[in-house]
Amino acid sequence: MTTASKILYVIAGPTASGKTAAAIALAQRLDTCIISADSRQCYREMTIGTAKPTANELAAVKHYFIDEFPVTQELTAADFERLALGYLNEIFATRHTAVLCGGTGLYIKALCEGLDAMPATDPDIALRTEAEYKENGIEWLQQAVETEDPEFYETAEVQNPARLLRALSFIRSTGKSIVHYRSHTPKERPFRIIKIGLELPREVLYDRINRRVAMMMTEGLESEVRGLIPYKHLKNLQTVGYAELFEHFEGKCTLAEAVDKIKQHTRNYAKRQMTWFRKDAEMTWLRADDEQLVTKILAISTA
Repeated sequence: MTTASKILYVIAGPTASGKTAAAIALAQRLDTCIISADSRQCYREMTIGTAKPTANELAAVKHYFIDEFPVTQELTAADFERLALGYLNEIFATRHTAVLCGGTGLYIKALCEGLDAMPATDPDIALRTEAEYKENGIEWLQQAVETEDPEFYETAEVQNPARLLRALSFIRSTGKSIVHYRSHTPKERPFRIIKIGLELPREVLYDRINRRVAMMMTEGLESEVRGLIPYKHLKNLQTVGYAELFEHFEGKCTLAEAVDKIKQHTRNYAKRQMTWFRKDAEMTWLRADDEQLVTKILAISTA
C-alpha cells in the first residue's frame, strides 16, 4: 500500500459541537487512531476546562497530543505540524487511515497545508506594545488589534492577551497581518485529506456550551484553576475557562459572574471558530447530530 493511498479525516468545528464523539465513532469504524488538534488539551494540568476526552473515551481509541506536555511548555503551530506529521508516520505504518479532531484552526491548517516562514518581530516594538498593554489593560489591547489588524481579530481568541500581543507586535513590526503567513502555498502531503465540518443550529450550540460550562463547574473546574494560580502568568493559561476564574480569585468579580463570562466568551469563541472554518472551501459541512454521520463521512471518501 503506497503512502499516497493513505487518508486523513479531519473532524473540525466549533467548541461543544460534538467533535470528540464523532471522531471516536469514526476511528472505531476505521480501526485507527486520533490526533487531537486542540492547543490546550495537550497540557497535562488542563483537563476539565479544556473538555478533554474522558478516561473511557481515551481508552476506546488511542489519542495523540493529549496530556503530552507540562503547562509550562509553550508550543506553536509549527511545533504541532512537526509533531503531527510524526504521529501520522507512526499511524500510517500499520493503518490506512487516521483521524484529526479539534477546533484550533491554525493547527489544522498547519498540518494540512504547512506554514510559511515569517519575518521576525522587532523586539523593541514588542516590548513597547507589552508595556502599553500592562498600562492600559485587555480592553485596550483588544481594541488596538481590532483597529490595526482586523483580519486577525476576526477569528482571534480575544481573551488571550499573549496571542493578541504577538499579532499586534507583528503587524507593527512588519506592516502585514500575521494571517498572511498562514501558508498561501500549501505544501504537498503524501496522503489524502478529507475535511468534515460539524455544525448545529446556533441556539442548540449555545445551549450545549452553557450546559457544558455548568458541568465543568460541577466536575471541579474551580479547584483545577485554583491549583494553577502559581502559573497564571503563562500564555497557556490566558485562555477561556481559566482567565475568568483567575479574575474571580483576584476579587475582580463574583464566582457567578466569572461563570457567566466563561459561557459568554466560549460562545464568542465558537462564533470565531465558525468564521475561520467557513473560509475553508475544502470543508464539507454535516450536522453534528445526524444519526448517520459516520456513514456519510465514509461515503464522502468513496465518492
